[in-house]
Amino acid sequence: MRIMKKNFKVLLVAVFVAIASCSFTTKKFDNPEKDKLLIDLITYVLEKGHYSPKDMDDAFSRNIYKNFIDGVDPLKRYFLNSDIEEFKQYETAIDDQIKIKDVTFFKLVYTRLTERIAQIEKIYPRILELPFNYSIDEELNVDYDKITYPNNIKALENRWRKQLKFTTISNYYDLIEENGTNLNEKSTEGKSEDFENPKSLSEIEIEARENTKSSMSEYFDFVNDLESKDYFGIFLNTIVEEFDPHTNYFAPSDRDRFELQMSGKLEGIGARLQKKNDYIKIVEVISGGPAWRGEHVEVGDMIMKVRQESEKEAVSIIGMRLDDAVKLIKGPKGTKVILTIKRVDGSIEEEIIIRDVVEIEETYAKSALIKKEDKNYGLIDLRQFYFDMQNYKERNAASDVKKEIIRLKKEGMEGLIIDLRGNGGGSLRTAVDMAGLFIKEGPIVQVASSGSKKEVLNDNDDEIVWNGPLVILVNELSASASEILAAAMQDYKRAIVVGSKQSYGKGTVQNLLDLNQWLRNNEMGDMGSLKLTTQKFYRVNGGSTQLEGVKSDVVMADRYSYIDIGEKDYDNPLPYDKIEPANYEVWNGNIDYEKTISRSVERITKSQQLKLIDENAQWIKNRRDVTTVNLNYESYKKDIESRIDETKKFDSIDNYDNKLIYESLPFEIELMKQDSTLFEKRKRWHKSLGNDIYIEEGINILQDLKSTNNNGKLANVRD
Repeated sequence: MRIMKKNFKVLLVAVFVAIASCSFTTKKFDNPEKDKLLIDLITYVLEKGHYSPKDMDDAFSRNIYKNFIDGVDPLKRYFLNSDIEEFKQYETAIDDQIKIKDVTFFKLVYTRLTERIAQIEKIYPRILELPFNYSIDEELNVDYDKITYPNNIKALENRWRKQLKFTTISNYYDLIEENGTNLNEKSTEGKSEDFENPKSLSEIEIEARENTKSSMSEYFDFVNDLESKDYFGIFLNTIVEEFDPHTNYFAPSDRDRFELQMSGKLEGIGARLQKKNDYIKIVEVISGGPAWRGEHVEVGDMIMKVRQESEKEAVSIIGMRLDDAVKLIKGPKGTKVILTIKRVDGSIEEEIIIRDVVEIEETYAKSALIKKEDKNYGLIDLRQFYFDMQNYKERNAASDVKKEIIRLKKEGMEGLIIDLRGNGGGSLRTAVDMAGLFIKEGPIVQVASSGSKKEVLNDNDDEIVWNGPLVILVNELSASASEILAAAMQDYKRAIVVGSKQSYGKGTVQNLLDLNQWLRNNEMGDMGSLKLTTQKFYRVNGGSTQLEGVKSDVVMADRYSYIDIGEKDYDNPLPYDKIEPANYEVWNGNIDYEKTISRSVERITKSQQLKLIDENAQWIKNRRDVTTVNLNYESYKKDIESRIDETKKFDSIDNYDNKLIYESLPFEIELMKQDSTLFEKRKRWHKSLGNDIYIEEGINILQDLKSTNNNGKLANVRD
């Protein structure tokens, strides 16, 4: 284990030295304008530290031009064709502007965007003042990539009219269904007997428009909260993502959210907040957090003022940006914050809350005991490879999975499923540590840095936490660290990988670099961070997961089967390549490995449930290809009802019963006695597992996959 940690340390030091040695200490970043300073910093880091730097030329400029305009106006509902013609003068000049820290293009686009937003904010209420004509035949084209920009304000207004009509017709249809009103009835007569106070069609139409107006008001509240720095963040990301899809700029608030996502914990009161009509509303109280423990707040409460214990005056947060309000409410563990709360019943009270470390429970690994006949099996659900960026040993995915395995072993499990479906990855180190739980020792992944030799990351701890049958579930959204674990277990023939035809296909490594570290006497405030692609990783067999992903041993249809998802669907991913394989020894503990796979394939080819899932996936693909919406009510209604009829045959997918029994482990049952929220979450999870044919097939494979508990007599191999 000590050697493995040393390998990681050497690897990270090598990356840092490679970047830091590129004259960062001698180059001066002293531009007084923050936007230009950011461009200077970021472009220099990209040039010196990116795994595969790109030339900033006219082709680069054209991509930035297109992607930034698409990024701020993706639905083409703000800019006019004349705006685009004006922007075009910079189409091949942006690369030159970047080199001299010129932000003229950004400022022009941003200024014009804010002007158009202000115009539309006056237009949309006027459109919604009068009823729409639902009897005329007209369509809305929702293929926004192919439609052109409007030629004038009148055409822009007509585009908004159609968009608002589409939203309203959807509301109108839903309200009619709720009220049981027949469209052919002219007044309040003839209503369904199921409703005591049915509404007339005219009342429903008014309510439908009011609902649209309310949602638009909330949308523009959000838009108006955005500042120049927010749009400049989009511009910076347009630049850095041209190098590869996973190099990203994080403004300070975005960086904080990213670190929270990676660690699964925060310091604060333990509540999720949302801005609604100038108020900061509590939308969830996190189980186990200080607000939950002290019953200080409940969902629906509004926070009006915030006061720190060291200050005498409270700060009103009514109308404040959500990010700014969150900064005031969050704080270090043990500190007090005084909140002025407007309750759901209208009363106003002060609450003193002592901040604490709040763990986001759904981030972490969770397990269930699966019972089939007289056998017990284990399931560990892992949504990401989380870790604490400040202290790896504090809590991470690998150590948590180890704990869950030990708990499941105590309950007599005879086989284990690791569910990585939808797991987008996380820490490379946790993937290596986790793989080490299942083999005696050996290489897990190979990592290549630009211009340097390959590094092999090994598991050097000969402890095997689980030596029994193992299945890993993946889908098209299993990425990065998920692919490292699945690929290693597949190459060692330690586990059978079950799921989609291939996983996501992300074979690159990123490091989060604090941009402030290179500034002396920084008076510009926090500059944020750059998540930079510095390495590529390779399987122990020498292959890359980049673009190719991990191909399942047993392929099962799912709803994403015919939808373009994955690294290969980006415009500018890094290429696939191969390197020399590492020396590793195939696991010799599984008997009938290949035979087990063939049995599984035979089973799923006969499965009517999987045939239905495949048919549903094709239906979803076909529906996604439809790019026009009919705005005639009768046609809209027929289309909706046709979809409902078409999907009825797919209802049985969600009603499927795999006839397995799911139980929480004893330690969690004790927690549920104090936490009804956890009980409900696990109840819903177990119910969904009962409908899951992939879990069922995983158990079938575990039954077929006989195992010797010899801790692996290993055959030397080099593929």
